[in-house]
Amino acid sequence: MNRESEPTTSHLNRRRFLAATGLVGATGALQALMSNTAAAAGPGRGDRSIRAASNGGYGALRPAPPDGDLLLPAGFSYVAFGATGSTMRDGLLTPSRHDGMAAFAGEDGTVRLVRNHEQSSGTAFAQPSYDSFGAGGTTTLVFDPAEMRLVESFATLAGTVRNCAGGPTPNGSWLSCEETFTGLGEHNPHGYVFEVPVDAEGPVDPIPYPAMGRFTHEAVAVDPATGIVYETEDRGSAGFYRFVPEDPADLAAGGRLQMLAIVGQPRYDTRNGQQPGRALPVEWVDIADPDPDSDDSLAVFYQGREQGAAVFARLEGAWFGDGSVFINSTSGGDAGLGQVWQYRPDDGSGGELVLVYESTDPDLLESPDNLCVSPNSGGLVLCEDGRGTDMLRGITPGGEIFDLAALNSSNTSELAGATFSPDGSVLFFNVQTPGVTYAVTGPWSNGAL
Repeated sequence: MNRESEPTTSHLNRRRFLAATGLVGATGALQALMSNTAAAAGPGRGDRSIRAASNGGYGALRPAPPDGDLLLPAGFSYVAFGATGSTMRDGLLTPSRHDGMAAFAGEDGTVRLVRNHEQSSGTAFAQPSYDSFGAGGTTTLVFDPAEMRLVESFATLAGTVRNCAGGPTPNGSWLSCEETFTGLGEHNPHGYVFEVPVDAEGPVDPIPYPAMGRFTHEAVAVDPATGIVYETEDRGSAGFYRFVPEDPADLAAGGRLQMLAIVGQPRYDTRNGQQPGRALPVEWVDIADPDPDSDDSLAVFYQGREQGAAVFARLEGAWFGDGSVFINSTSGGDAGLGQVWQYRPDDGSGGELVLVYESTDPDLLESPDNLCVSPNSGGLVLCEDGRGTDMLRGITPGGEIFDLAALNSSNTSELAGATFSPDGSVLFFNVQTPGVTYAVTGPWSNGAL
């Protein structure tokens, strides 16, 4: 492995980045979501067990065509593709444990999906690989939305471990995050962020970005106006981080890692006792050693905590929208069922943190993981990773929750990687086990998405 070389990237301007990540058209709707959520929450603990009328405008879920494998609203259909074990263009077999994913505009009207695989130890499924004993990585899929079919797929990152989520960048790339801290025997250390160009046609040279931190990563969200990369940590005691790059067009050039703290309230605990809609002023503390030589998976977290940084409960999904970053706390809240937070940066070094949704009923929402923003309305799509059968849930711009999709089977695997095509016509998501990707289309304008 050559750590001196860098993956090539193709530049996307801010407008194309917003389109690729599903944010065009969301302006205003997201602010309505936040303000309406705060108003509905009222005083006290913010019990917001409000189900959207007529299931968000879509009506009840039912077996959908062509085969009834998914439960979707009336008028919606799906195709399944990219299954574990299927042969890719490069002759390799599709790895398992499909997870985080993003959709980008491809050539000739196609959509390019970069998809994580949360595999751990084993054998690298492609070469070059970061670690020959790392079974995780990414595949890229080219999908034709006009014909609703997979055109081709191929490996693009190999030899990493537990690639859970990540996020798209304005540089035309996907940042794939390792949800681990440990190495594999005497092999390379893990717990890093790797970059995969969207236009890569095969496995990239896997180069970790140690300046972005070595910890139990989950997801990232990039502010296209500043190039700042916001990062989540999937631990019971988790931090919310930001990476301020030296050169936003070249993340490999390094930068400064920081951790969120609440002004005037050192070591603030967001995990319970929170009031939706209340704005908490934010400051950022520097992490002196983002790549610690330590066996403690919380070595980075403790550096920030000693300086008064805030603690969250298992931060997972992250998505940028309308000037804000939205993050899921999978086990946060008084009921431990999950929280959705919004961080609003300002023009300086601070900003504010707002709790926009907290679940009090597992029948409405349990353990939100990945999330994305609808480019059609600004509503949110949340992927569950809880007990029992998981679902895709939607949150309307009015702050009410509804059911969007579910497996029509006893499969209790987590759902992951929800992302809209750039034009908002197709919603893609993954079922982690046995590993399959779905593309869903239908009358989105009938409801909240």
